[in-house]
Amino acid sequence: MLKAQGYEVVETHILPDQSQILKRHLVRLADQRQVNVIFTTGGTGFSERDITPEATMEVCDRMANGIAEAIRYHSLAITGRAMLSRAVSGIRKKTLIVNLPGSPKAVEESLGYLLAHLGHGLGILRGTDGECGGNQ
Repeated sequence: MLKAQGYEVVETHILPDQSQILKRHLVRLADQRQVNVIFTTGGTGFSERDITPEATMEVCDRMANGIAEAIRYHSLAITGRAMLSRAVSGIRKKTLIVNLPGSPKAVEESLGYLLAHLGHGLGILRGTDGECGGNQ
């Protein structure tokens, strides 16, 4: 889906549910690789091993709560179980980090909803777009 929208996917990883490993990858991708956006999938539920939101919050400079809230709101129209998501979104330097659900179907639905607005948000973050852009 990302490639179809013109995004370059530079890395993909399957990581264990371990906070330190996840935080190390998030920091490396944001600080060294300076990627525009990082998507995590899974680890956002209620089980003890679901640590993705906490790891994300620990590495972010600022939170972007509206993104996670909008994805949850959109997902609630599909399934009431969306209320069980603890996903967050935040910013580390010039990199946006977005937690997505774990199931491939939910990832596709979430990305499909988010991608229409992502480019403008990344442009503002990177300083290439202005804040005013209409209601698109």
